[in-house]
Amino acid sequence: MIPFLHLGPLTVPTFGLMVATGLLVAAYVLQADFDRRRAAFEPAQKSKNTQPQRKDEGFLIIGIGGFAGLVGARLYHVLESPSEFFADPWPPLFSRFGFAWFGGFLGGLIALIILARYLKIPLLQFLDICSPAAAVGYAIGRIGCLLSGDGDYGRATSLPWGMSFPNGVVPTTDRVHPTPLYEFFIWLAIAAFLWHLGTRTLQEPEAGGQIFCGYLILTGIARFLIEIIRINPRSFFGLSNAQAASVVSIAAGAILLWRIKSRKNT
Repeated sequence: MIPFLHLGPLTVPTFGLMVATGLLVAAYVLQADFDRRRAAFEPAQKSKNTQPQRKDEGFLIIGIGGFAGLVGARLYHVLESPSEFFADPWPPLFSRFGFAWFGGFLGGLIALIILARYLKIPLLQFLDICSPAAAVGYAIGRIGCLLSGDGDYGRATSLPWGMSFPNGVVPTTDRVHPTPLYEFFIWLAIAAFLWHLGTRTLQEPEAGGQIFCGYLILTGIARFLIEIIRINPRSFFGLSNAQAASVVSIAAGAILLWRIKSRKNT
């Protein structure tokens, strides 16, 4: 694995490079979704006498939401071990590694709620638009975990695609499940499915929020299953922190979807 790229006097962490790449690709995906939906929501905005939408919303949203997600991911990670954090808070806060998926989700979600109000787009519709891009960005970011060998790999395996990370940030010479690679393919598949749902809602309008619910449920299931073969410690009822967060994600998505469907049928 290649934790760092050495470019002359510069040392570039591959994790950070892939996170930046993921944010850039997510911005293009999000902008494409805005562009294809623009005709659907601009007339409603004009009828309400609101300002027209920017033409670069995707990059604005990913820039702000991505930064908020990284902050949330770092804070959630360091607070998973509060005694270690409060004993010496600065090194873990400014480390190049150590991010938690659920913290990133919470940080990004808070930023998206604020941005939806700023852009004057209904919140659930806004979250629908952002969901495929979020899945794509996460998928590409996981390649950074694979390249850096930061300990996000799984348990030892004898499967032919098992990988070792002798030069990783968290090295191992055992052949283990390359779980970041699994997540890369799974999250891309989720992104493609959510994009397809968006295409269908443009053809047959549905109540807003259903794509976002799909994101919550599908990514929650995927992360829960991946954690079964991960090496993370268990805490809540034998679940890892990420699995507990996944259960919350699945439940929230299912309850919100039920409420949306109930309102539609009344």
